Amino acid sequence: MEDPAAPGTGGPPANGNGNGGGKGKQAAPKGREAFRSQRRESEGSVDCPTLEFEYGDADGHAAELSELYSYTENLEFTNNRRCFEEDFKTQVQGKEWLELEEDAQKAYIMGLLDRLEVVSRERRLKVARAVLYLAQGTFGECDSEVDVLHWSRYNCFLLYQMGTFSTFLELLHMEIDNSQACSSALRKPAVSIADSTELRVLLSVMYLMVENIRLERETDPCGWRTARETFRTELSFSMHNEEPFALLLFSMVTKFCSGLAPHFPIKKVLLLLWKVVMFTLGGFEHLQTLKVQKRAELGLPPLAEDSIQVVKSMRAASPPSYTLDLGESQLAPPPSKLRGRRGSRRQLLTKQDSLDIYNERDLFKTEEPATEEEEESAGDGERTLDGELDLLEQDPLVPPPPSQASLSAERVAFPKGLPWAPKVRQKDIEHFLEMSRNKFIGFTLGQDTDTLVGLPRPIHESVKTLKQHKYISIADVQIKNEEELEKCPMSLGEEVVPQTPCEILYQGMLYSLPQYMIALLKILLAAAPTSKAKTDSINILADVLPEEMPITVLQSMKLGIDVNRHKEIIVKSISTLLLLLLKHFKLNHIYQFEYVSQHLVFANCIPLILKFFNQNILSYITAKNSISVLDYPCCTIQDLPELTTESLEAGDNSQFCWRNLFSCINLLRLLNKLTKWKHSRTMMLVVFKSAPILKRALKVKQAMLQLYVLKLLKIQTKYLGRQWRKSNMKTMSAIYQKVRHRMNDDWAYGNDIDARPWDFQAEECTLRANIEAFNSRRYDRPQDSEFSPVDNCLQSVLGQRLDLPEDFHYSYELWLEREVFSQPICWEELLQNH
Repeated sequence: MEDPAAPGTGGPPANGNGNGGGKGKQAAPKGREAFRSQRRESEGSVDCPTLEFEYGDADGHAAELSELYSYTENLEFTNNRRCFEEDFKTQVQGKEWLELEEDAQKAYIMGLLDRLEVVSRERRLKVARAVLYLAQGTFGECDSEVDVLHWSRYNCFLLYQMGTFSTFLELLHMEIDNSQACSSALRKPAVSIADSTELRVLLSVMYLMVENIRLERETDPCGWRTARETFRTELSFSMHNEEPFALLLFSMVTKFCSGLAPHFPIKKVLLLLWKVVMFTLGGFEHLQTLKVQKRAELGLPPLAEDSIQVVKSMRAASPPSYTLDLGESQLAPPPSKLRGRRGSRRQLLTKQDSLDIYNERDLFKTEEPATEEEEESAGDGERTLDGELDLLEQDPLVPPPPSQASLSAERVAFPKGLPWAPKVRQKDIEHFLEMSRNKFIGFTLGQDTDTLVGLPRPIHESVKTLKQHKYISIADVQIKNEEELEKCPMSLGEEVVPQTPCEILYQGMLYSLPQYMIALLKILLAAAPTSKAKTDSINILADVLPEEMPITVLQSMKLGIDVNRHKEIIVKSISTLLLLLLKHFKLNHIYQFEYVSQHLVFANCIPLILKFFNQNILSYITAKNSISVLDYPCCTIQDLPELTTESLEAGDNSQFCWRNLFSCINLLRLLNKLTKWKHSRTMMLVVFKSAPILKRALKVKQAMLQLYVLKLLKIQTKYLGRQWRKSNMKTMSAIYQKVRHRMNDDWAYGNDIDARPWDFQAEECTLRANIEAFNSRRYDRPQDSEFSPVDNCLQSVLGQRLDLPEDFHYSYELWLEREVFSQPICWEELLQNH
């Protein structure tokens, strides 16, 4: 099975500079000199403003609907309208859709669904287009974009109530199994938008229904709320012995990646899959509510804070610069002269105090220059991530010197105190007491955290403080319960597993989960802007490339924008989907989360995300790959303008692209989920030289993105060496101010007892064994288990009541005569056999 982000496929020679092995060392200084000159040229760049970005489950309703369509599909809006109007005129005379009463509208929809049941694919497609026009809001009768969105929601609820979704689900099954369309697409040298017409119409209708019904508003009538809950239940659970809808979409993704169905419109599949998972399982805010409920059920203390609200109140810091701070460099003596001098130590402490005061004003101002070692490590990391990656686009932005007024204003605006409440694990208390007992008494008491006899009074106070901030997670309770179930399977009996939507989805995904994860990462790799075009990579542009390629420069520009937008939407949907799955599985059971995480790690998800950030992230976030006049619903109300350079460049005036910033934050959160408390995976971050890559992402002035970058830097700081920490004191100070404090966590010094390299492999193997034991115990056990009790008492066996057929008492005498009295019993055979 091919890993999606496996390095070294093609590309330059191993030395990474494109030259022969003997000339590699001569070419390296030139590359570094070019790198430094590029850095010097960028010092006059404009500072990135603070981005007013509000993180949520999804973008605005209109934006989410518009991303369903590529600009190449815009001509089909007119086609849908024509199909509807031709059909509507034959059924209703002298009226428009919006003029009909609700009963008449329902009757017409019933007629449409009846006309879908025809053999002719062409006639069936026309009726499906008419249904799509209804779901798109009957824009031909609307005067504004608000009207289009309103009637789109109204029509989608109406379509659902008449059973449209189940009808289109049957048609989708037919199209997925359509071997003729698959073989036709496989024979073509280049798949275009025409190969996926039927699938795009079906998926568009289903997406519009899911997205419109999922959206909750206070003004919704009671019937709509009931329909929403019914729809959620239908999508969550297996109906009529069928698998949940999300599993069908996952199978489409794997079929597409296997090369058996290159014509599948993968962007629409992924968008629909993401929205179905979010609708059935719940979004990020709903996850917080579920977490509170779960802690209450397990008898755990309530959460000290709402993490979403804490992040929203955080302030973004200025990006790091690479200019040399002459004042500090002149004051500080060389490291060799500092050793063995008490006066120098005092000067160093004074310098550190001044640094801390300075850091309160701005976290990243006048960041000390990157050393040659760091520059070389950045280049090595790029070659490690991908054999054919060139030197990273490095154009850091250097802000102009801040005025005294702005510094004082920032100092006043910075919130007092730490943003997060400290947390302590049970393991931290045990470790602290183990060290203290070894030091003062000379022996340990294992996991006993209550006995403090013989320890000094300050140790008593320390333990009391640690216990005050002790945090027991849901995962800790689940792991403990799992250990008890493994030890005592007979005495504890069968585990009662609630059949929640999350549990049902995991059961359905379990046996094909590795294929699902690899397929998603393959598509993410193909959509990443840092990926080079390879002949063997999958083609994700089947639903964006027109039948006839552009012949003018303007048409090529439009297609280029469309392709870039298409890739951005794919990255957005996959990053959010994976994050939602991980968070829901972690809440449902920690080993479900660990199972998905391990397969993501095995499929090279960590280097893939680092490869994604191996670019100018600020340029990616501020990219304007959209043409506002061609976006839905604007394109349905206004006549499409003539293609000019001005119309292509006339986009929105926002500071950034919402979906790209959203994708970056989700990928960082995903990376944090995979590496948190996993030393072996943290070492992967170090091996792939992620520190320079992540540090460059701090140029984006957005608090949430900076927080997750700092978290990733914090967990690997102990491995980066003293020189890195010394050269990045502003970043270290930012970690202290923004990231949660873990008491007794000496992350900044590298003395962690868990950081022993010989434990890394054993850690992953132990985790994998626990996951396999969990899956085997809960999902692989047959119905007639070997632990089922056997009744050996003759009296109780004969006394059991058996359900006999109703007519048995009429013929029981005949049965006795035939089966008992007339059958000779050979006692010798019985004795020989038994």
